[in-house]
Amino acid sequence: MKIDQDIVQRIKVMGIFTLQFYKVLTGTMLSLFVPQACHEEIGDGPRPSASLQICSLTQNYENSDIYHQITLSWNTLSFCCFVFCYVLELRRENWAIKFLDIDNNRPDNSLKQIIVLEPKLDKQMDKLNKMYFYGLSVTSCVYFINVCLMINILKNDYHSMSTISCFISFVLLVQMKLYNSLSVAYQSIKYDKMMSAFMGEFVSYNVLDSDYLAAKGLEDTTDRIRP
Repeated sequence: MKIDQDIVQRIKVMGIFTLQFYKVLTGTMLSLFVPQACHEEIGDGPRPSASLQICSLTQNYENSDIYHQITLSWNTLSFCCFVFCYVLELRRENWAIKFLDIDNNRPDNSLKQIIVLEPKLDKQMDKLNKMYFYGLSVTSCVYFINVCLMINILKNDYHSMSTISCFISFVLLVQMKLYNSLSVAYQSIKYDKMMSAFMGEFVSYNVLDSDYLAAKGLEDTTDRIRP
């Protein structure tokens, strides 16, 4: 029994999306997940000693400090921007899987010559690429402010090296996601193609999907393109 290639691609995309979503959650909600110091008084005497403990997620969330609440709100805004980008990204990827395909025997830029024969698909591709790029650009700006706001919390609520190491690790993971996605979106617009944001090595959909051609009763348009 032959498994439909579109189903395989969708499963792969959802698996990668799940892993990336977790990284983005921890990398945007920094005021919750970065280890911070909580002062806990010990002893019942007139001058109880203080012990530095790592705040729990609940303690970070319920921190009543105004600056901390502002940062948490911006964390939430940053996370929502990423969710919106993921909606655009999954919509774009689903469209590509449905209407396009990957042919390793043809160059990545061959789609530009093929898709002009289908003006409706050409316009849809351009629209999806532009929305994806603009959404990522706004999200990048919001996330930059998000990181800047966290610097003061790191200074005031520093606990140990785990505070810095976790902060750097979370930020780098999100920065890599943003860089890769922006690279995909920019190149897709610049070279008028549809690069995948999920497939390994950022492959490019370079031909029309065989199921789409069959449903439309069309012949393989690659045959009308000179190699």
